[in-house]
Amino acid sequence: MQVQVISSVNEACSAKLYHKTAIIVDVLRASSTIVAALAAGAAGVIPVETVMDARAAHQPGDLLGGERFGRKIPGFDLGNSPEEYNIETVCNRRILLTTTNGTRAIQKSMRADHVLTGSLLNASACAKAAYELRRDIVILCAGSNDEFAVEDGICAGLLLERLRTLSTAPLELDDFGVAMLALYNDRSQHIAQTLQIGTAGKRLAKLGYKRDVEWCAEIDRYSEVPILRGDTLICC
Repeated sequence: MQVQVISSVNEACSAKLYHKTAIIVDVLRASSTIVAALAAGAAGVIPVETVMDARAAHQPGDLLGGERFGRKIPGFDLGNSPEEYNIETVCNRRILLTTTNGTRAIQKSMRADHVLTGSLLNASACAKAAYELRRDIVILCAGSNDEFAVEDGICAGLLLERLRTLSTAPLELDDFGVAMLALYNDRSQHIAQTLQIGTAGKRLAKLGYKRDVEWCAEIDRYSEVPILRGDTLICC
């Protein structure tokens, strides 16, 4: 099985995704929020690229969620903090979500055979689901401000480590994948601290979201794996 890791959404192109399984990773915070929402019983999460798209697709009973540059979008029901997406708020409701990087990465991955959403929160379950789809895999790190984000790289490395334990044959990794696996192995005992000192982590802390950074650093909190069916992310 071949596994490629893409460093940021700007590096993604359709040609790299054909006939493959894409895993979209935006640890801080879109993919973590999507996992949390579905774990809390949301009927589905529809990733859209713009605020206008979200408003246009909104139907009675839907929730609007998302952020721009870390802050909740004015007039939306929810921001991009995973803890907001709890059972009391989202159970059995459809969520229209737009974020600065994560939902854009999902939109760019539509040509893949399968699109999953991965995070530290569901890494083991996500790796297993991707492996069982029996396609070569592309892990797309959404990044931050159009650049590589260390938290996404660590998550990519964790996914690779989990895939290695599942595979009966050695994984064929690209050079960036080899580097991300090494990053995870080097920082596996200090993941929370690494997220806190990363650019995105520091920015979120300044905006008052330090708890989100801590929350998103937990490994394997959930077994739910979001998969794209049509335009909607649901549980596998």
